[in-house]
Formats: sequence, C-alpha cells, structure tokens
Amino acid sequence: MIELHHLNESRSRRVTWLLEELGVEYTVINYQRDASTRLAPPELTAVHPLGKAPVLRDGHHTIIESGAIVDYLVRHYGKGGFAPAADSPDYEQYVQLMHYAEGSAALPLLLKLYVGRLGEAGAPLSPRIESEIANHMGWLDQLLGDRPYFIGDRLSGADVQLSFIAQVAVRMQGATAFPHLTAFAARMEARPAYQRAMKKHGV
Repeated sequence: MIELHHLNESRSRRVTWLLEELGVEYTVINYQRDASTRLAPPELTAVHPLGKAPVLRDGHHTIIESGAIVDYLVRHYGKGGFAPAADSPDYEQYVQLMHYAEGSAALPLLLKLYVGRLGEAGAPLSPRIESEIANHMGWLDQLLGDRPYFIGDRLSGADVQLSFIAQVAVRMQGATAFPHLTAFAARMEARPAYQRAMKKHGV
C-alpha cells in the first residue's frame, strides 16, 4: 500500500489531495512542525536523510519532492488521466508548469517569507522580492485567465502543483492582487477530494 509521510502546513497537502482524487488506497504517517522553530521533527530523518516532507513509499520506491511524487502518482495510478497524452499539443506546457511551480514560482514567495522574519534588516530586499512576485504571479494569473484549469478542460498534475503556489500568493498578497489565481485556489479547495483530504489529514 502507498505510504505517505505528511508534515502539517507543507507541500504534503498536494499529495494527500491527489491521492483522494485518484481514489487509491493509502496510509498517512503524520508529523507536526516544532512550534517554536517551525522545522520538521527529527523523526523524519529515519524516513529519508533530508528529514523533509512529503515522502512517498510505494513498494521498493521511496520518493521525495512533491513534484516528483505528483508525477509518479499520475504516471502509475492516473489511468491515463491527470496529464495530457505525450503526443498532445498540451504536453510540453504541462511538463513546463510541473517544473515551474517549484523551480521558479515558489522562490520569490519563500524569499518574502524568510526575509520578512529579518525585520528591518531585510527591508532592502523587499522591493526586488515584490517585483519578482508580481512578475511570476502576474504571468500565472494571465496564463490561467478565466479558464478553470491550467491545462485542458480537466484537473491535471500541473493544477495540483500550482495550487499551493496560488494559495500562498493569495495569503501573502491578498485576494485582489491576482484575481484569477484567487478564483483558481477557491475552485481547487472546493473540490470534494480536496475537502476529504483536509478533513482527514489537515493542511
């Protein structure tokens, strides 16, 4: 059976949601962040040396990185759904967005989070960080437009990956800054599978 090592308030929420969408059997081992440091507990290093979550175990496979986990689940359990066909015109855009979510889009949001903890010491970096957030989130907002999904007419792994980015952007920048991303995040959170995952495992 699929085993997911899940950390609260992390990218793990992508994986619990996708597992519910796929309708496969799985078990979750929950971990809580340290209340003061916000770091993952040391017990996670027994699962993988990096001590990070999510970690997926499936048979002989132990997989880290949410994007790699989403890709693995779509390929092995998606039954031809959740990704365009490899010969589809949408496929290259799908692959690009799967990598983009953590490769470029997440960085300015993470920088804002960490630099914000520096107080006045981080103030000189704020204009550049805000500029990068506007650049990347603005592009995603425009790319999505009024469409329900980033690729095609149904949920894909790219939507799962980008949902976390949209949620963080809305929380950091406000609901009106990127209206299409705000609407997208709300749609994803309203999906029955997302609601089940949050009820079972939390954020």
